[in-house]
Amino acid sequence: MSKVSAAIGSAPVFAALGDITRLELVSRLSDGKHYSIVQLADGLNLTRQGVTKHLHVLKQAGMVSCKRIGRESRFTISPDPIAKARDYLTRASAQWDEAIERLKTSVEE
Repeated sequence: MSKVSAAIGSAPVFAALGDITRLELVSRLSDGKHYSIVQLADGLNLTRQGVTKHLHVLKQAGMVSCKRIGRESRFTISPDPIAKARDYLTRASAQWDEAIERLKTSVEE
């Protein structure tokens, strides 16, 4: 995968994580368990409908999956998109470290 493809592929994840409520939802889901909207809304200053909208954004980014259990929707984390975004940031960080080291070497010479 090219650098541009990796960045484009990770863009929906970064956009979804750009909201503090969605970050909180990802944090709550990070244990891998299935949660209902009622459970996820507990302690948040949002209605169930508000939580549902945030979960929809996370689902569109591929970070959350939904499973029907009886009459209830249960949500769980999908770690692959987050791992790919983390890998992209690791590669970008390494490139910046190399560029800074080249600049430092050039200045010192």
